[in-house]
Amino acid sequence: MTDFYGIIPPVATIFNADGSFNPAGMKNMIDANIKRGVHGLFFLGSAGEVMHMTDKLRSEVVEFCVSYTNKRVPVLVGAIACGTTSVIEYAQEAERFGADGLVLLNPYYAQLSEEAIYQHFAKVMEKVSIPAFLYNLPGATGQSLSIPLIKRIAKTIPSIIGLKDTVDTISHIRAVIMEVKSERPDFKVFCGFDEYLLSTLLIGGDGCVPASANFAPHLTCGIYEAFQKGDFATIQKLQNQLSYIPPLYQMGPPFFGAMKEAIKLSGVDITTNVLSPSPMPDEATKKAVAEMMRNVAPK
Repeated sequence: MTDFYGIIPPVATIFNADGSFNPAGMKNMIDANIKRGVHGLFFLGSAGEVMHMTDKLRSEVVEFCVSYTNKRVPVLVGAIACGTTSVIEYAQEAERFGADGLVLLNPYYAQLSEEAIYQHFAKVMEKVSIPAFLYNLPGATGQSLSIPLIKRIAKTIPSIIGLKDTVDTISHIRAVIMEVKSERPDFKVFCGFDEYLLSTLLIGGDGCVPASANFAPHLTCGIYEAFQKGDFATIQKLQNQLSYIPPLYQMGPPFFGAMKEAIKLSGVDITTNVLSPSPMPDEATKKAVAEMMRNVAPK
C-alpha cells in the first residue's frame, strides 16, 4: 500500500478564461509542486475548486493529473458529492484512472445521523479497492465528524486509513490522535490548516494538507523536514513566516483567486482564472497577496 505522510497540498486546478481545463498550466503546477519537495498531491479538493466543476470537467482533470504525475509522488483524489451513488461513481473513476487513494467528505446539505454517515462511507469503500481518507470540513458540511464516529470507522473499515481534519482548533485533532490513533496506530492524521502543522506533529500526527504548499512549500515542507531532524531553530523561523499565511484564506471569499495570484507570484507559469461563482481578486486583494508573498519568501 502507498504510504501517505508529510505535506500533501490540495492542488490548484488551472483553467482557461472560458472555464475550460488548461493542461499546459496544470503541467507547470504539478511539476512545480513535485520539484519543490511535497510528499504527495491531492486533486479535486476544496482548493482545486471541485465543488464548482461539472462531471465532465472532473473526469478530464483527474485523468490528466493522475497520468501526468505518473507515480512521481502519491496521488489522492477527492470523491465529493451529497449522494452515496455519486460518490461511488467518482471514487470508481479515480481508481480506474490510477489514483493511489481517495479523499471522502461526509455528505453535506442535509444533516445526517452518525449511523447514516457511517453507512455512507461503508458503502463507498465496498465498491473500491484503493484506500481512502476521511475529510472533516465542518465549515462546509455544517456537521463535524465526532470522535466516536471516527473511532468506529477506523476500527471497522480498514481501507479507510486516515483523516484530513480541517478544523480551526487543535483539540479535535488532539482527540483523534489520542483516542483513535492509540487504538489503530497506522491511522494517519493530517491537519487541514497550515498553522496547526507543528502542533499536529508534536502530538503524534502525520502531516498537513496545506493550500499554501502550492505557493510557499518551503514553509510547511521545511517545518516537516526540520521536525524529523529535531531542528527547532529552523522550525521557529519558518513557523513565524507561516503566520502570515492564514489571512489569505479570508480573501475573496472564497480564496481560490488569491491563492492563484500567490502561485503566479511564486514563479509558476499559470493562468489565474477561477470557476464561477468564485470572484477574481480585485486590486486591493492582489496588493495584499503581494505583501504576504514578500513576508513568506525564502530567507
